[in-house]
Amino acid sequence: MREYIKTYMEKDPAATNAFEVFLNFPGLHAVLAHKLNHFLYKKGFRVTSRFLSNIVRFFTGVEIHPGATIGKRLFIDHGMGIVIGETAEIGDDVMLYQGVTLGGTGKDKGKRHPTIGNNVMISAGAKILGPIMINENAKVGANAVVLREVPANSTVVGIPARVVKIDGVRVCDKVNIPNTVCV
Repeated sequence: MREYIKTYMEKDPAATNAFEVFLNFPGLHAVLAHKLNHFLYKKGFRVTSRFLSNIVRFFTGVEIHPGATIGKRLFIDHGMGIVIGETAEIGDDVMLYQGVTLGGTGKDKGKRHPTIGNNVMISAGAKILGPIMINENAKVGANAVVLREVPANSTVVGIPARVVKIDGVRVCDKVNIPNTVCV
């Protein structure tokens, strides 16, 4: 818990002290509750874990399926409307803003939800759908709809999402990178 509170203190300028973070940050509450719900889910208490996750959703506005796998130091800022599906996998040091969906398309069986690499930032309202990979250090722009893999160290924006930067350099219609655009 200390590690998560420290993360919130570092990443949120509105966090003035640890007690305030512990008491008033619903993203933190949702992530900590998920730890318990995920444990119960893995031990076979699926109905109980789903019931508890629905209670957490009611109080926090953050819906995390207890089957989702979440790495260390997930930071959820203004978590209202976040949805994380059952087979989603989230790496370490990921940032999610309000309204993010890590969901399925309804077409897949088995692994149906995205895998998010380490150090990824997903901006407000972004929808990442299907069993795709968002590779490490990527950034997803606000309200982007991501339906394909996102390369490491890149930025994607738009509907459907397109790569606009790789390694901090603008990408302008490079032949070897599909779905790129110059903005």
